Amino acid sequence: MVERVLWFWMKLFPSPSVKMKLAHQTIMRRRVVITGIGALSPNGIGADAFCAALRGGVSGVGSITRFDASEFACQVAGEVKHHQPENFLPPRELKRVGRAVPLMLAATEEALDRAGVCRDSQGAAEKQSWGVIMGSGGGTPDFTEEQYRLFFSQQLRRVSAYNVSSSTPGSLASEVSLRCGFRGPSHLISTGCTSSTDALGYAFNMIRFGLADHLLSGGADATITPGIVQGFCVMGVVTPSHNDAPETASRPFDRGRDGFVLGEGAWALVLEERQRALMRGAKILGEILGYGSTCDAFHRVRLNPDGEEPARAMQLAIEDAGVAKDEIGYVALHGTSTQLNDRTETLAAKLCFGARAREIPMSSVKSMIGHPQGASGAAGVAAALLAMNHGFLPPTINYSEADPECDLNYIPNRSIDRQADIALCNCIGFGSKNSALVIRRGEM
Repeated sequence: MVERVLWFWMKLFPSPSVKMKLAHQTIMRRRVVITGIGALSPNGIGADAFCAALRGGVSGVGSITRFDASEFACQVAGEVKHHQPENFLPPRELKRVGRAVPLMLAATEEALDRAGVCRDSQGAAEKQSWGVIMGSGGGTPDFTEEQYRLFFSQQLRRVSAYNVSSSTPGSLASEVSLRCGFRGPSHLISTGCTSSTDALGYAFNMIRFGLADHLLSGGADATITPGIVQGFCVMGVVTPSHNDAPETASRPFDRGRDGFVLGEGAWALVLEERQRALMRGAKILGEILGYGSTCDAFHRVRLNPDGEEPARAMQLAIEDAGVAKDEIGYVALHGTSTQLNDRTETLAAKLCFGARAREIPMSSVKSMIGHPQGASGAAGVAAALLAMNHGFLPPTINYSEADPECDLNYIPNRSIDRQADIALCNCIGFGSKNSALVIRRGEM
C-alpha cells in the first residue's frame, strides 16, 4: 500500500525535493514502539530493580574489585555485581567472549520476556523478521587485553583461537543474534559514548521507513579494565578525589565535580512497528518519536564549548518527533561529571529550549551508575521510560554545591513524583559527536 501511494505522488509531483519530502512524510506514518526493557546496571539487576534504585537515588558506584587498582589515581567504578554469567553461557563459551556479551545476553533475555516474545515457538519466517542493532563504545576490551597479556608474556599456546573474532566490536551483536536465532540484520554501532543512542536511532529509522518490523536494540559496555582505567587516568578525565567515599564520586553539575566515574552495564529494548506489536498482543511501554545527530568537528576528545552542535542535535530530534518544545516534560542529560561536559551541555540546553530550559526537570543517571560509555544512551532511555511509566523523575545525586555556570533544575538528590509524557534523551561523545532521541511513555 505504501509503495502505491509513493508511486502516485511521485508521478503527480516530479520535483526531486517534493518527491523526497512526500516520501518521508508518507513512510513516517509507521510508528515505532517499545515493548520490552531489560537492564543490568551497577545499581540494579533487572528493570524493576533498576527502576527502584532510580526512584530511591541509590548509587551503584564502589571501589574497583575487578583488579587491584591501588596504584591508580582513580580507584572507583560502577561495576555490575551479583550477575551470574554462567546462566547465559556455559563456562567453556565464557572463556571465548568478553564480559559485555553475557551482560547483553541477560538484558536481552529480560527485554524479550517482558515483550512477550516466545522465541521457542517462532518459525523461520518469524525469526527472519527480527534483527539486532546494538551499540557499544568498547566492545570486549577485557578479552582483548587478556589476549595481549598472554601474547606479550610469551604464553603463546594460551592465546585463544577466538582472539580475533571476539575482539571485534561487532561480535557483540553477533552473539545476541546467535543466542536468539534472529536472522534479520545484525549490526553494531560504535560511535563512542553516543553508540547506543545512535543504535536506537538507526533501529527507529529502519522500522519507520519499512526496512524492518521488529528489532532488538540498546547497548552494552564493560570497559573497567586496567588498560582503559589507566588510559582515562592519564587523560585526566576520571575523578581522583573520592577513592575513600566511592558512592559520592559521580556528581554531575555539582561545583566540586572533577571527573567522571567509569561504569558498565547493558540495557536492551525491543522496538517494533506499532501495528505489528498490537497484532501480537504486546503491551506498549513507550514510543520513539524522533532522532537527531550532529558533530562539532572540533576535537578528538573535547567538546566545542559554544554548545551549538549538541543544541542542534536536540533541536533536530524535536523537529523529527513533530512535537513542540513545550511538550517536553523531562530531559535525560548526558551529565558525565566533568567540568567541560556539564557546563557545555547546560549551555546547549539553554540554546535549544531558551528561557524554558530552567523550567524543565533534567537529570543525569550517571550520578548513580557511573559512565557506561557507549551504553549511556540506552541507559538514559530505559531510565526515562521506566520513570515516566511509574510516575516519577529520577534525581541527580551527590549534588551539594551549585555551579553558577550549571544553573538548571537537575532534580537534586531526590526523585520527584511527577508525570512526564514526553522526554528528550541526550548523549555526547568523543570525536565531538552529539545524538538525541525523543520518546513518549506508553499508550496514552
